[in-house]
Amino acid sequence: MSGMRFTVEVQPNIPEKLSRLQEISNDLFYSWDRDVRAIFRRLDGPLWDECNHNPILFLRQVSQEKLEAATVDRVFMQDYRRILTAYDSYKTEDGINVDDYLNKSEDLIAYFCAEFGMHESFPIYSGGLGILAGDHCKAASDLVLPFVGVGLLYRQGYFTQTIDDAGNQVAHFRPKAFQDMPIKLVQNEMGDNLTVNVKLLGRDLKLNVWKATVGRISLYLLDSDIPSNGDEGRAITYQLYGGDTRTRIMQEIVLGIGGVRALRAIGLKPTAWHINEGHAAFQILERVRELVKHGLDFDTAWEAVAAGTVFTTHTPVPAGHDIFPHDLVREFFGDYVKDLAISMDRFLSLGQSPAGYDRFNQTSLALRGSRFRNGVSRIHGRVASQMESYIWPQIPPEDNPIRYVTNGIHVPTFLASDWANRFDLQFGGAWRGKLLDKDYWKIVDEIPDHSFWSLRLTLKSYLFENVRRRYHLQHKRNGCAESQIERHLNYLHPTDADVLTVGFARRFATYKRATLLFADPERLARLLNNRKRPVIFIFAGKAHPRDEPGQALIRTIHAFSKRPEFIGRIILLENYDLNLSRSLVTGVDVWLNTPQYPLEASGTSGQKAGINGVINLSITDGWWGEGYDGENGWAITPHSDNVDPAYRDSEEARELLDLLEYQVIPTYYERDHGGLPTKWVKRSKASMRTIIPRYNTQRMVMDYLTTAYSKAIIQREMLENHNFAIAREVSKWKARIRAAWSGVTVRRHDTPITAIKAGERLPIEVAMGLNGLNADDVRVEVLIGTETPEGECVLQGSHHLDKVEVLGKEQIFRTLLLPPLSGQQFYRLRAYPYHKALANRFEMGMLIWV
Repeated sequence: MSGMRFTVEVQPNIPEKLSRLQEISNDLFYSWDRDVRAIFRRLDGPLWDECNHNPILFLRQVSQEKLEAATVDRVFMQDYRRILTAYDSYKTEDGINVDDYLNKSEDLIAYFCAEFGMHESFPIYSGGLGILAGDHCKAASDLVLPFVGVGLLYRQGYFTQTIDDAGNQVAHFRPKAFQDMPIKLVQNEMGDNLTVNVKLLGRDLKLNVWKATVGRISLYLLDSDIPSNGDEGRAITYQLYGGDTRTRIMQEIVLGIGGVRALRAIGLKPTAWHINEGHAAFQILERVRELVKHGLDFDTAWEAVAAGTVFTTHTPVPAGHDIFPHDLVREFFGDYVKDLAISMDRFLSLGQSPAGYDRFNQTSLALRGSRFRNGVSRIHGRVASQMESYIWPQIPPEDNPIRYVTNGIHVPTFLASDWANRFDLQFGGAWRGKLLDKDYWKIVDEIPDHSFWSLRLTLKSYLFENVRRRYHLQHKRNGCAESQIERHLNYLHPTDADVLTVGFARRFATYKRATLLFADPERLARLLNNRKRPVIFIFAGKAHPRDEPGQALIRTIHAFSKRPEFIGRIILLENYDLNLSRSLVTGVDVWLNTPQYPLEASGTSGQKAGINGVINLSITDGWWGEGYDGENGWAITPHSDNVDPAYRDSEEARELLDLLEYQVIPTYYERDHGGLPTKWVKRSKASMRTIIPRYNTQRMVMDYLTTAYSKAIIQREMLENHNFAIAREVSKWKARIRAAWSGVTVRRHDTPITAIKAGERLPIEVAMGLNGLNADDVRVEVLIGTETPEGECVLQGSHHLDKVEVLGKEQIFRTLLLPPLSGQQFYRLRAYPYHKALANRFEMGMLIWV
């Protein structure tokens, strides 16, 4: 046949009885409520899968007959009305009481991120950062916080991955139809579509502003794909993490500067601003520019803006930090700097870092322009404090202002519906309100072992069905014969799922060491092919299209999966997304994670697995470094990062295989007289019991609220009050400190006493030459503690010394110290700048030891 090909979509008329299906399809509430998604699946399961679980697209394509049939299906309509009742109740609940931390009617938290992973039907995410941001928004909705998200709307999103028959990753960037997404254009007071402008290279770039409803909160997204912007301008928001450095700086200008302007145009007035990773750091500059425009000098505006800003850094890997050449920054910010009323050299210094004198580091800008900073696990908080210590050069890393809030996951999104139903049946619905109650989750132990194990096998059978379907499509496309495909799927029987199954699914980056398992192929083959105790490994993940070493890992795993001894035992799946993630983290028995310590900032996939009774087998890095308790999984002991890399990998690979051979595999296959793996079930229950209450995003967001958001609101308000009086005072005080500090001296004034009797006080005197500063501008401190046999200091307490007299050009500070312990102790003396309005006592980064 020849001639033009035309298409037409025959759309149904939604019956009045089902009219609210359109409402809930436009609320990302569906992304975490499985009952809502189940309603769509019941109308037409195959079409639901074909539409990639997109309810908007589904409602345009479902047949009229099936909709009409549903309206007379009594059971369906009962379930439909029940879901609407639950939805309406969710939208109107008050949430938990947070009055001690903010005022819901006056405060607003603005959360900026380059990606948001809500659901596979809304593809504006690439991986962990985006899914974490999506979960953050969902938890804010659950807690009914005054909260908005700000991001970018990507026409092509992140890439779709296929893997060819040689194991090569093929990246496909496909345009997405915005009409298929749960978004709508924001309108102004006149009823016209709202747009905001940012200036790029002397030309106005126009941006659309879209709104997505996420339960009780809103997510605003910016889009530059407007004809008047020209080809280069339109392409800015085409691809997530696509393009070159030039594209990236333009994206981040749109996100940071455009995002602030969008919120202003909508009429929103955030009282706390959260920058989730450095991509959005330019928002600091825009908020400073606003204040300078209204008459403040740059330094005062900087203090006021920083006071209300929270910054989270997410990776210790250098490649994860955006760094722009100075020439590029000068090109794009030449005019903008004039609005800040500072020189270009001063502007460039805001992004200065050890990465290079001619580079502008977005992480550095965010750290300098915020007052509340954190890493995303206890280990990462320590690592980030060391990595970013150049911001506070005289402060010991353990004392600098970087803290940590350990990441969590959104339980309703990732807990299997079978578990939710089981909890409802046995415990009622109260468990949904107990996610912050650690003691409550001891109830998991009340589930009978046989019921628990049966449910775990059911979830694994679902996984096997999904894997078989995906694997078949993947390899059929690559030209494999049906018989060859079946050989690879020989051990994945949904009706007989009692085979130990290990999952490894995450971004393929070299530091995640996806191939560590294959360090000893002969030993691995022996373990996997034991007829009485077989094991299957399922791999999935994407590598960035420009990450050749990451793509090489995929080829390596593909090659192993084709070796005769691993056929059917090593399964590699393509196009890892949220849909496949939910299937894997609920269905496998063991979740494997082998990052190079200490480069795993947090890692949340293991948390998603753990809440479903999957047992973690992981390097004790990231969240697992604090989550592992000896009973809820297995831990691979990491070696120091200064050990020879080859030796480290060899030793950790050996320990991994030892754990598999001597603990994991035997525990799974050891059965009692009734055929139950009781020891396995005990560990699986411990996984759920310990991980659900500690590593969910409600806990995480509450941590941000109590340690960062509430404090940022108070700090910002204090500096802004009375026409920014405190901000002016602090900026002038800091200038005075910077000018004088290099000439400040500190020495011991009295003769140290080496022994005293119990109950006596130890006199200590320090003399300071303040170089024109006042005694009130500094704090002198004594630290007292003990020392471990390894020479590490164990701090027992600290005390301030008081100014007692002036002696010539020096100020004398004194204290009478009562040592807290008996026996040998040590103490150290130090001095640092002090002002009562500082958010952190070491904010200046200046400190002198005696």
